[in-house]
Amino acid sequence: MIPAPYLALIGAIGLEVVGTSLLQRSEQFTRLLPTVGMALCYLASFYLLSLSLRVLPLGIAYAIWSALGIVLVATIGLVVFGQKLDLPAVIGLILIVAGVVVINLFSRSVGH
Repeated sequence: MIPAPYLALIGAIGLEVVGTSLLQRSEQFTRLLPTVGMALCYLASFYLLSLSLRVLPLGIAYAIWSALGIVLVATIGLVVFGQKLDLPAVIGLILIVAGVVVINLFSRSVGH
């Protein structure tokens, strides 16, 4: 079973990724529905992130939130928006994921 702070963090990541995808669809805030959806997703994302901070240290929660968000948004950019990733970008994304894995497996800062 996933602890509640991590569930909140997973929800925050998911909403941030949806919000960022809607940001692309908003066409620089010229389309109303994607713009409103983006704002609501970001607000809900930060709220859930704040819930995870009741237990998780800020730096650790933010590292997980931002790193996984980066990888997921890059994947959506590739799959949905047809944005290409070159080899250095892929290597960089792998290193970001590796950093989150190291933090979660070996850091004493993370409350397991």
